[in-house]
Amino acid sequence: MSHPNWKRVVIKVGSALISPNKQGCSSHYLLSIAQFIVRCRANGTQVVLVSSGSVAAGAHLFPDHEKSNIAVKKAMAAAGQTEMIATWDRLFDFPSAQMLLTHADLRDRERYVSIRETIFSLLEHNVLPIVNENDTVTTDKLKVGDNDNLSAMVAAAADADALIICSDIDGLYNKNPHDHDDAELLKKVDTIDASIYAMAGGAAEGGVGTGGMRTKIEAAEKAVSHGIDTYIINGFTELSFNMLLAGKNPGTHFSPYDKPMLENVHWMRHTSNAQGEVIVDGDFDSSLENDSEQLTSSEIVDVKGEFSVGDTILVRKADGTKLVKAKSNYSSCLLNFIANQENDDFASEFEDKTGPIISDQHVANLEEE
Repeated sequence: MSHPNWKRVVIKVGSALISPNKQGCSSHYLLSIAQFIVRCRANGTQVVLVSSGSVAAGAHLFPDHEKSNIAVKKAMAAAGQTEMIATWDRLFDFPSAQMLLTHADLRDRERYVSIRETIFSLLEHNVLPIVNENDTVTTDKLKVGDNDNLSAMVAAAADADALIICSDIDGLYNKNPHDHDDAELLKKVDTIDASIYAMAGGAAEGGVGTGGMRTKIEAAEKAVSHGIDTYIINGFTELSFNMLLAGKNPGTHFSPYDKPMLENVHWMRHTSNAQGEVIVDGDFDSSLENDSEQLTSSEIVDVKGEFSVGDTILVRKADGTKLVKAKSNYSSCLLNFIANQENDDFASEFEDKTGPIISDQHVANLEEE
C-alpha cells in the first residue's frame, strides 16, 4: 500500500475510543486519531469520519436504573451526540459537519443519492463530515445497528479508496487473542469466506460498543466489493496511525475486488433492504442481471410481503436459492393479480404494455451466495 495514493478515506471510530469509561467523552485516545486526520488532509487526502459513541457519551447524565429503557437510551444518544461533536470539533482547526443517518435514509435511493451529494459538497469545501447513526429517532426496523456496517455503506457512498476500522485489538486473529495466547494476526485477507467469519467469533468490546469482530468482517466484505481497501487496526495506539501514514499495514488488510461492483448494483446488494419476495418456478434459470425482461408473470409461483412500485424485492426459487435483488416495477397487489390470471395471454399482453417486472437499472445478482 502507498498512502499518498489515497484520494479519499473513511475512518470508523467506536464507542470504546470515544467514551472508554462511559463518563462522557474523553480525548485521551482521540488525539492520535485527530492527528492522523490532520496529516491525511495535509497530504491531500479527503477524510470522512464515522463516529459511534453518542449513547456512551451521554450515559453519565442518566441514573443507572433507567439505562435499560429504550426511550432513555435515545435521550442518552441525543445528549451525548452534542458532546461528542463538540469534542471532535475542539481537536481540529478546520470546520466539521454533523451527518446523522438511519438505514431508512440509506436504503431509499433518492435519499442515498442526496447523502452522496452532501458528502461530496462538504469535502469539496474542506469541511470534515462526521457521520453517526441517528439513534435518537431510529427503530429496530430502520437502523443499521452497528457503525462498522454503517462505515462501509458510507465508504461506498463516498467513493472512498480506503476504509479504516478501529478496533481494540491489532486486527483479525485466527482465534480470540483475549482467550488464546497463541492467537496469530492475519496481516492480509484476499477472500472473505466462511472460514474468515468463523475466526471473528462474537462481540469483544467490553459491552461499550454494539459491534464485535464479526460486524467488522461484514463491513469489510461490503467495502472490498466496492473496490475499497479495508483495514482493521488497533485504534488505541498511535503507532497504528503512524504506520498507515508511512505506507505500512499495522493490522489486517482486506484486498479489494479486482472488478468492483458498479455503484448502483453495490447499493442494491449491500444497502437496500428487500421489502418483499417474488418466488419463481424451480426450473427458471437465467441471468436476470443481464436481461430483466426474462422474468415474466408466467415464471412466478408466489408473491410474499407487501411492496410498492420502486421498492426493492428479492427474486428467489421455492427451494430458497436467491437469484437477484431488484427494483420492482409492479406493486405486490398488482403482481399477485397478474400472476394468478389463468389466461397467459392477458398477463403477457399486460407486460407488453407496462414493461418488465423488474428494472434493468438496479439489479444485483445473488446466485454466487
